[in-house]
Order: sequence, then structure tokens, then C-alpha cells
Amino acid sequence: MENLDNTQNDNLESNVESQSSDNVPFENIDSPAHDINFKNRIDLSELQDGIMLIRNEISKVIVGQKSMIDMLIASILANGHSLIEGVPGVAKTISAKLLAKSLELGFSRIQFTPDLMPSDILGTSVFDMKSSKFDFKKGPVFSNMILIDEINRAPAKTQAALFEVMEERQITIDGHTYKMDLPFIVLATQNPIEQEGTYRLPEAQLDRFLFKIEIDYPNLEEEIEIINREQTLQGAVKTDQITAHLSKTQIEKFQGLVNQIIIESHLVKYIADIIVNTRNNPFLYLGASPRASIAILKASKAFAAMNGRDFVTPEDIKQAAIPVLQHRVIVTPEREMEGVTTKQIIKQIIEAVEIPR
Repeated sequence: MENLDNTQNDNLESNVESQSSDNVPFENIDSPAHDINFKNRIDLSELQDGIMLIRNEISKVIVGQKSMIDMLIASILANGHSLIEGVPGVAKTISAKLLAKSLELGFSRIQFTPDLMPSDILGTSVFDMKSSKFDFKKGPVFSNMILIDEINRAPAKTQAALFEVMEERQITIDGHTYKMDLPFIVLATQNPIEQEGTYRLPEAQLDRFLFKIEIDYPNLEEEIEIINREQTLQGAVKTDQITAHLSKTQIEKFQGLVNQIIIESHLVKYIADIIVNTRNNPFLYLGASPRASIAILKASKAFAAMNGRDFVTPEDIKQAAIPVLQHRVIVTPEREMEGVTTKQIIKQIIEAVEIPR
């Protein structure tokens, strides 16, 4: 009898081990462990391998700034634009150039200046004497990845030229509509310190950026590493070290996978609660628009995919909330005079909203 009991126990243990090795839940299939132990319903292995390659390429030149790099990658996966803000010399422009070079995409850089005209960006119609017709000459905006350097240096009419192309991926000139070649991503830089010769970006334009990415100074160890790398280069071009890995087709495939990432209804409500709280917050003069809700949704899906998951968690939403919202809301003048920032208020709102379980 004892031997029979032992045999039954051995069989039971064997079954448990077999189920565990096949990632089959033994008890409650609705438990959180179910999502952790099971294979993803969406195959994200190629996406994660591609992200790792891009990170490795950029890290050949850029020291630290992992958060910035991850947000730039997330903006591509979410098919959104990014505004990179930081003082001069913290690798805003070079980071965007390195990202573009690590991808097999068309790249165009536009230096914004106070005398820049909309036609200098979009293109213009030129009269052809031979055919007696106007031919449209495309501007530098016709590319896959556009780097706009010092975007706040151009006047309002030039800024307005970006509205349609950033939102609808097309431009309309002389009654004709021209579609952009996809993927189409705008990366813009601006200096928050210098005010002379700059123009404040319209709120409607800021709302078209998925992320506002703030870059800080490197710490002491990173500063030493930057100096040592520069010494090692001995005048060589930094971007020559970068190899392109991902094609247009792969990027469009990854964007499609991100769109398929699953988000539960209670997490959709969590996003909505955060957005509604920005509109009711007494410290904010302007709350977030529905476009911000959609931006958090897309960004949280991108972060989930980058972390190897085919479902969104509250942590993904928290990670997306500040870079998505900090340029879309406006602090009341009274609180602004007290030194309160949008980031501080957004953090308070996130902490106040109950996390769904």
C-alpha cells in the first residue's frame, strides 16, 4: 500500500513537472502568472532583436541617455513624432542622426531659422518653359525620417506648414495632395534656455508630438567616458561606426505588431481617468486633449512590446504618461510663478489615480 501511494505521488509530481515545462498553468488560468508563464500570443522575438541592434549601434557613440534612446525607439514603433529638448551640447541632434543611420530609411535634416519659408520645407511649383506647365519640386520634408534642428527658431507661418504633414502624413499645395512615403517620423530639437531669436511653438503643434523628451547633463562617470571616447576617435567621424539594420518593411511590420498589443478595458479606463484628471486639476490652466489619450495608448503598447510582452500593464501607462503629457498641459500662472512644473503635477495626478488590479 505504501509503495502504491509512493507511485501515485511520483506520477503526480511527474505530471506537475510536465505541465510546468510546457508552460501550462496548474491551477488558475486567470491568474497573473498565466500571462507571465505562457508564450506571447504575438511573436515579438524579431522586434526585440531589432531593438537590441539599434540600442547597440547608438551606444557606440552615445554615452548613457538610455531613457532618451528607448523613447526614440518607442516613438518609431508607435509611429509618432518626438520633440527633444535640452541645452546645447547634450547630443540631441547626433542622437537623431544616429537613430536614422541605424535604420534603412530616407533621412533629411532641416535647420530652422527665422527667415525660413514654408516652401523651403514643403517644396514649390516651378514653371517649366519647355512644357509650359508648373512642376512641383519636392522639399526636404519628403523623406522617411525628418530631423528639424532648433524647431523653435522659425516663425509661425513656417511652423504652420508642419501641421498637416505631421498629423495626416500629406501636404496640400496648389490644390494637389501629395502623400508622404511611410514610415514618416519627425524628430525635432529645441533649446529651452536661449530665448533670443526663438518663437514659442503653438499648442496645436505641440499636441502633434507623441513625446517631449528632456535630456539632462551626463553624470561624472559618463562625462569621463565621453572625453575618453573622443580621445580614442582622434578626429574620426562618429557616424561612420553605425551600421543600418532595419528596413522599411521591418519597421512597418513592427508598427503593425505594436498595434496588435492587447490592452484590457480596465486599463483603457485608467488612461481616461488620468486624462480627465488633467482637465479638472486646479493647478492646470489647460488639460490634455483626446489626442493625448490615444498617444498614451500607442506609447504604452510600444513600451510593452519593447519589454517583450503582448499586453499592456499599468507600469507601461505610467512610463508613457509624463513624456506624452508634459508638453500638452499648461500650468496656471500662479503655480508657474511658484516654480511648479508640469512634470510635478502629472506625477501627482498619476499617484492620485487608483491603479486597476
